[in-house]
Amino acid sequence: MERLEKLLRERCPEMELRVNELMSKHTTFRIGGPAALMALPGNTAQVRAVLDIARELDIEPFFLGNGSNLLVADGGYRGFVVKLAGEFEEIFTKVLEDGTLALVAGGAALLSRMSSRALEEGFTGLEFAGGIPGSLGGAVTMNAGAYGGEMAQVMELVNVLTNDGTVQTFSKEECQFGYRRSIFSGSDYLILEAIFSLEPGDPEAIRARMEELAAKRKEKQPLEYPSAGSMFKRPPGHFAAALIDQCGLKGLTVGGAQVSEKHAGFVVNRGGATCADVLELVRQVKEEVLRQTGVELEMEVKVLR
Repeated sequence: MERLEKLLRERCPEMELRVNELMSKHTTFRIGGPAALMALPGNTAQVRAVLDIARELDIEPFFLGNGSNLLVADGGYRGFVVKLAGEFEEIFTKVLEDGTLALVAGGAALLSRMSSRALEEGFTGLEFAGGIPGSLGGAVTMNAGAYGGEMAQVMELVNVLTNDGTVQTFSKEECQFGYRRSIFSGSDYLILEAIFSLEPGDPEAIRARMEELAAKRKEKQPLEYPSAGSMFKRPPGHFAAALIDQCGLKGLTVGGAQVSEKHAGFVVNRGGATCADVLELVRQVKEEVLRQTGVELEMEVKVLR
Protein backbone atom coordinates (compact mmCIF):
# COMPACT_ATOMS: atom_id res chain seq x y z
CA MET A 1 0.00 0.00 0.00
CA GLU A 2 2.91 2.39 0.62
CA ARG A 3 3.99 2.22 -3.02
CA LEU A 4 0.41 2.75 -4.17
CA GLU A 5 -0.05 5.72 -1.86
CA LYS A 6 3.23 7.28 -3.04
CA LEU A 7 2.31 7.00 -6.73
CA LEU A 8 -1.20 8.31 -6.16
CA ARG A 9 0.11 11.35 -4.32
CA GLU A 10 2.67 11.98 -7.05
CA ARG A 11 0.32 11.64 -10.02
CA CYS A 12 -2.92 12.89 -8.46
CA PRO A 13 -1.80 15.57 -5.99
CA GLU A 14 -5.26 17.18 -5.88
CA MET A 15 -7.14 13.96 -5.16
CA GLU A 16 -8.16 13.17 -1.59
CA LEU A 17 -6.51 10.10 -0.05
CA ARG A 18 -7.30 8.64 3.36
CA VAL A 19 -5.14 6.15 5.24
CA ASN A 20 -6.71 3.70 7.71
CA GLU A 21 -10.15 5.17 7.12
CA LEU A 22 -12.84 3.60 9.32
CA MET A 23 -15.33 1.80 7.10
CA SER A 24 -18.02 2.15 9.77
CA LYS A 25 -18.24 5.77 8.59
CA HIS A 26 -19.04 4.62 5.06
CA THR A 27 -21.65 1.88 5.58
CA THR A 28 -25.30 2.17 6.54
CA PHE A 29 -24.72 -0.66 9.05
CA ARG A 30 -22.20 1.60 10.87
CA ILE A 31 -19.94 -1.45 11.25
CA GLY A 32 -16.38 -2.09 10.07
CA GLY A 33 -12.73 -1.49 10.84
CA PRO A 34 -10.27 0.61 8.84
CA ALA A 35 -9.50 0.39 5.12
CA ALA A 36 -5.74 0.48 4.52
CA LEU A 37 -6.10 3.12 1.80
CA MET A 38 -9.07 4.98 0.34
CA ALA A 39 -9.00 7.19 -2.74
CA LEU A 40 -11.80 9.67 -3.51
CA PRO A 41 -11.42 10.65 -7.19
CA GLY A 42 -13.52 13.66 -8.12
CA ASN A 43 -13.42 13.48 -11.92
CA THR A 44 -12.89 11.03 -14.77
CA ALA A 45 -9.21 11.93 -15.23
CA GLN A 46 -8.52 11.07 -11.59
CA VAL A 47 -10.42 7.79 -11.87
CA ARG A 48 -8.38 6.84 -14.93
CA ALA A 49 -5.15 7.63 -13.07
CA VAL A 50 -6.25 5.60 -10.04
CA LEU A 51 -7.08 2.57 -12.20
CA ASP A 52 -3.86 2.88 -14.21
CA ILE A 53 -1.72 2.95 -11.06
CA ALA A 54 -3.61 0.09 -9.45
CA ARG A 55 -3.22 -1.99 -12.62
CA GLU A 56 0.47 -1.11 -12.79
CA LEU A 57 0.94 -2.48 -9.25
CA ASP A 58 -1.43 -5.42 -9.83
CA ILE A 59 -3.79 -4.22 -7.09
CA GLU A 60 -7.54 -4.84 -7.35
CA PRO A 61 -9.55 -1.84 -6.08
CA PHE A 62 -12.81 -2.26 -4.21
CA PHE A 63 -15.34 0.28 -5.47
CA LEU A 64 -17.50 1.62 -2.66
CA GLY A 65 -20.86 3.31 -3.13
CA ASN A 66 -23.02 4.41 -0.22
CA GLY A 67 -22.25 1.19 1.65
CA SER A 68 -25.94 0.30 1.90
CA ASN A 69 -25.56 -3.40 1.06
CA LEU A 70 -22.23 -3.99 2.75
CA LEU A 71 -20.90 -5.55 5.96
CA VAL A 72 -17.22 -4.87 6.68
CA ALA A 73 -15.04 -7.03 8.94
CA ASP A 74 -14.20 -5.76 12.41
CA GLY A 75 -10.51 -5.95 11.54
CA GLY A 76 -11.14 -3.78 8.53
CA TYR A 77 -9.98 -4.26 4.95
CA ARG A 78 -6.29 -4.41 4.12
CA GLY A 79 -6.90 -3.55 0.49
CA PHE A 80 -7.53 -0.46 -1.62
CA VAL A 81 -10.94 1.25 -1.59
CA VAL A 82 -12.10 3.71 -4.25
CA LYS A 83 -15.11 5.93 -3.56
CA LEU A 84 -16.28 8.36 -6.24
CA ALA A 85 -16.68 11.96 -5.09
CA GLY A 86 -16.71 15.49 -6.51
CA GLU A 87 -18.44 15.75 -9.88
CA PHE A 88 -19.75 12.20 -9.52
CA GLU A 89 -22.07 13.41 -6.74
CA GLU A 90 -23.69 16.04 -8.96
CA ILE A 91 -27.29 16.01 -10.21
CA PHE A 92 -28.42 18.36 -12.98
CA THR A 93 -30.78 18.73 -15.93
CA LYS A 94 -29.78 18.52 -19.58
CA VAL A 95 -31.51 19.12 -22.91
CA LEU A 96 -31.18 16.01 -25.10
CA GLU A 97 -30.75 15.98 -28.88
CA ASP A 98 -34.50 15.52 -29.40
CA GLY A 99 -35.16 18.64 -27.34
CA THR A 100 -36.48 16.89 -24.25
CA LEU A 101 -35.25 17.76 -20.76
CA ALA A 102 -33.60 14.92 -18.84
CA LEU A 103 -32.19 14.42 -15.37
CA VAL A 104 -28.48 13.52 -15.20
CA ALA A 105 -26.78 12.09 -12.12
CA GLY A 106 -23.22 11.05 -11.32
CA GLY A 107 -22.33 7.56 -10.15
CA ALA A 108 -22.00 8.67 -6.52
CA ALA A 109 -25.26 10.64 -6.40
CA LEU A 110 -27.64 9.46 -3.68
CA LEU A 111 -31.03 8.18 -4.83
CA SER A 112 -32.74 10.22 -2.12
CA ARG A 113 -31.21 13.41 -3.55
CA MET A 114 -32.12 12.39 -7.09
CA SER A 115 -35.73 11.86 -6.07
CA SER A 116 -35.82 15.28 -4.39
CA ARG A 117 -34.23 16.96 -7.41
CA ALA A 118 -36.79 15.34 -9.73
CA LEU A 119 -39.53 16.81 -7.51
CA GLU A 120 -37.92 20.26 -7.71
CA GLU A 121 -37.83 20.01 -11.52
CA GLY A 122 -41.41 18.73 -11.73
CA PHE A 123 -40.44 15.26 -13.01
CA THR A 124 -42.40 12.16 -12.07
CA GLY A 125 -41.00 8.62 -12.12
CA LEU A 126 -38.40 8.65 -9.34
CA GLU A 127 -40.80 8.79 -6.38
CA PHE A 128 -40.01 5.14 -5.55
CA ALA A 129 -36.31 5.95 -5.09
CA GLY A 130 -36.73 8.48 -2.29
CA GLY A 131 -36.21 6.00 0.54
CA ILE A 132 -33.61 3.71 -1.05
CA PRO A 133 -30.34 4.34 0.88
CA GLY A 134 -27.96 3.83 -2.01
CA SER A 135 -26.03 5.69 -4.69
CA LEU A 136 -26.64 5.65 -8.42
CA GLY A 137 -23.82 3.26 -9.35
CA GLY A 138 -25.04 0.46 -7.11
CA ALA A 139 -28.68 1.16 -7.95
CA VAL A 140 -28.08 0.81 -11.69
CA THR A 141 -25.92 -2.29 -11.21
CA MET A 142 -28.62 -4.12 -9.25
CA ASN A 143 -31.62 -2.45 -10.91
CA ALA A 144 -32.77 -1.19 -7.52
CA GLY A 145 -36.45 -0.74 -7.00
CA ALA A 146 -39.30 -0.43 -4.52
CA TYR A 147 -43.08 -0.10 -4.48
CA GLY A 148 -43.53 -1.04 -8.12
CA GLY A 149 -40.77 1.17 -9.51
CA GLU A 150 -37.25 0.26 -10.58
CA MET A 151 -34.29 1.83 -12.35
CA ALA A 152 -35.03 0.03 -15.62
CA GLN A 153 -38.28 1.99 -15.97
CA VAL A 154 -36.63 5.41 -15.93
CA MET A 155 -33.10 4.89 -17.27
CA GLU A 156 -32.22 6.18 -20.70
CA LEU A 157 -28.40 5.97 -20.99
CA VAL A 158 -25.49 4.92 -18.76
CA ASN A 159 -21.89 6.06 -19.18
CA VAL A 160 -19.27 3.68 -17.79
CA LEU A 161 -15.51 3.46 -17.61
CA THR A 162 -14.14 0.23 -19.04
CA ASN A 163 -11.02 -1.69 -18.05
CA ASP A 164 -8.94 0.00 -20.74
CA GLY A 165 -9.92 3.48 -19.53
CA THR A 166 -12.40 4.36 -22.26
CA VAL A 167 -15.87 5.75 -21.63
CA GLN A 168 -18.63 3.61 -23.12
CA THR A 169 -22.34 4.43 -23.35
CA PHE A 170 -25.06 1.81 -22.84
CA SER A 171 -28.68 2.26 -23.85
CA LYS A 172 -31.47 0.99 -21.61
CA GLU A 173 -31.82 -2.12 -23.77
CA GLU A 174 -28.08 -2.82 -23.69
CA CYS A 175 -28.12 -2.72 -19.87
CA GLN A 176 -30.02 -6.05 -19.87
CA PHE A 177 -31.98 -5.18 -16.76
CA GLY A 178 -33.64 -8.00 -14.84
CA TYR A 179 -34.81 -8.54 -11.28
CA ARG A 180 -32.05 -6.98 -9.13
CA ARG A 181 -29.46 -7.42 -11.86
CA SER A 182 -28.04 -5.86 -15.02
CA ILE A 183 -25.17 -6.35 -17.45
CA PHE A 184 -23.02 -4.51 -14.90
CA SER A 185 -23.60 -7.09 -12.15
CA GLY A 186 -20.32 -8.84 -11.45
CA SER A 187 -18.55 -6.87 -14.20
CA ASP A 188 -15.56 -4.53 -14.10
CA TYR A 189 -17.51 -1.60 -15.52
CA LEU A 190 -17.45 1.53 -13.35
CA ILE A 191 -20.64 3.57 -13.65
CA LEU A 192 -19.79 7.25 -14.06
CA GLU A 193 -23.12 8.82 -14.96
CA ALA A 194 -26.69 8.03 -15.98
CA ILE A 195 -29.37 9.93 -17.85
CA PHE A 196 -33.01 9.52 -16.89
CA SER A 197 -36.02 9.94 -19.12
CA LEU A 198 -38.76 11.29 -16.86
CA GLU A 199 -42.21 12.66 -17.55
CA PRO A 200 -43.41 16.10 -16.41
CA GLY A 201 -45.82 15.82 -13.50
CA ASP A 202 -47.77 17.80 -10.97
CA PRO A 203 -45.36 18.73 -8.13
CA GLU A 204 -48.06 18.41 -5.48
CA ALA A 205 -49.01 14.92 -6.70
CA ILE A 206 -45.32 13.92 -6.82
CA ARG A 207 -44.77 15.22 -3.29
CA ALA A 208 -47.88 13.43 -2.02
CA ARG A 209 -46.70 10.12 -3.51
CA MET A 210 -43.24 10.54 -1.98
CA GLU A 211 -44.76 11.26 1.43
CA GLU A 212 -47.05 8.24 1.09
CA LEU A 213 -44.12 5.92 0.31
CA ALA A 214 -42.03 7.43 3.12
CA ALA A 215 -44.85 6.71 5.57
CA LYS A 216 -45.08 3.11 4.35
CA ARG A 217 -41.35 2.62 4.79
CA LYS A 218 -41.42 4.07 8.29
CA GLU A 219 -44.33 1.80 9.23
CA LYS A 220 -42.83 -1.42 7.84
CA GLN A 221 -39.05 -0.99 8.02
CA PRO A 222 -36.77 -0.47 11.05
CA LEU A 223 -35.48 2.91 9.92
CA GLU A 224 -34.68 3.88 13.50
CA TYR A 225 -31.65 1.53 13.55
CA PRO A 226 -28.64 1.17 11.24
CA SER A 227 -28.93 -1.78 8.87
CA ALA A 228 -27.90 -2.93 5.42
CA GLY A 229 -31.45 -3.33 4.17
CA SER A 230 -32.72 -6.79 3.32
CA MET A 231 -30.23 -9.29 4.73
CA PHE A 232 -31.27 -12.28 2.61
CA LYS A 233 -32.07 -12.88 -1.04
CA ARG A 234 -35.60 -13.93 -1.92
CA PRO A 235 -35.68 -17.77 -2.04
CA PRO A 236 -37.53 -19.22 -5.05
CA GLY A 237 -41.20 -19.50 -4.17
CA HIS A 238 -40.81 -17.85 -0.77
CA PHE A 239 -40.17 -14.60 1.04
CA ALA A 240 -37.20 -14.58 3.42
CA ALA A 241 -38.88 -12.31 5.97
CA ALA A 242 -41.99 -14.51 6.11
CA LEU A 243 -39.91 -17.64 6.65
CA ILE A 244 -37.88 -16.01 9.43
CA ASP A 245 -41.04 -14.72 11.10
CA GLN A 246 -42.72 -18.11 10.72
CA CYS A 247 -39.78 -19.69 12.53
CA GLY A 248 -40.26 -17.36 15.50
CA LEU A 249 -36.95 -15.57 15.01
CA LYS A 250 -38.06 -11.94 15.21
CA GLY A 251 -36.07 -10.26 17.97
CA LEU A 252 -33.34 -12.91 18.04
CA THR A 253 -30.21 -11.14 19.26
CA VAL A 254 -26.46 -11.72 19.22
CA GLY A 255 -24.45 -8.94 20.86
CA GLY A 256 -25.61 -5.66 19.36
CA ALA A 257 -27.16 -7.31 16.29
CA GLN A 258 -30.83 -8.24 16.17
CA VAL A 259 -33.39 -9.67 13.77
CA SER A 260 -35.69 -6.66 13.54
CA GLU A 261 -38.86 -6.88 15.59
CA LYS A 262 -40.58 -4.78 12.92
CA HIS A 263 -39.41 -6.58 9.74
CA ALA A 264 -37.81 -10.01 10.00
CA GLY A 265 -35.91 -9.56 6.74
CA PHE A 266 -33.71 -6.91 8.35
CA VAL A 267 -30.82 -7.40 10.76
CA VAL A 268 -30.29 -4.18 12.69
CA ASN A 269 -27.47 -2.67 14.71
CA ARG A 270 -29.09 -1.95 18.07
CA GLY A 271 -25.86 -0.31 19.24
CA GLY A 272 -22.26 -1.47 19.19
CA ALA A 273 -22.91 -4.43 16.91
CA THR A 274 -19.82 -6.01 15.37
CA CYS A 275 -19.41 -7.85 12.11
CA ALA A 276 -18.91 -11.02 14.15
CA ASP A 277 -22.26 -10.41 15.90
CA VAL A 278 -24.07 -10.05 12.58
CA LEU A 279 -22.48 -13.11 10.99
CA GLU A 280 -23.24 -15.29 14.01
CA LEU A 281 -26.84 -14.08 14.02
CA VAL A 282 -27.12 -14.80 10.29
CA ARG A 283 -25.70 -18.29 10.87
CA GLN A 284 -28.29 -19.01 13.56
CA VAL A 285 -31.15 -17.72 11.40
CA LYS A 286 -30.09 -19.76 8.37
CA GLU A 287 -29.67 -22.88 10.47
CA GLU A 288 -33.09 -22.58 12.12
CA VAL A 289 -34.96 -21.69 8.92
CA LEU A 290 -33.37 -24.68 7.17
CA ARG A 291 -34.25 -26.96 10.09
CA GLN A 292 -37.87 -25.87 10.27
CA THR A 293 -38.72 -25.28 6.61
CA GLY A 294 -36.07 -26.99 4.49
CA VAL A 295 -35.36 -23.68 2.75
CA GLU A 296 -31.75 -22.50 2.59
CA LEU A 297 -31.38 -18.73 2.88
CA GLU A 298 -28.61 -16.88 1.08
CA MET A 299 -27.16 -13.57 2.21
CA GLU A 300 -27.85 -10.62 -0.07
CA VAL A 301 -25.50 -8.31 1.83
CA LYS A 302 -21.87 -8.43 0.64
CA VAL A 303 -19.17 -9.10 3.25
CA LEU A 304 -15.85 -7.31 2.83
CA ARG A 305 -12.88 -8.79 4.69
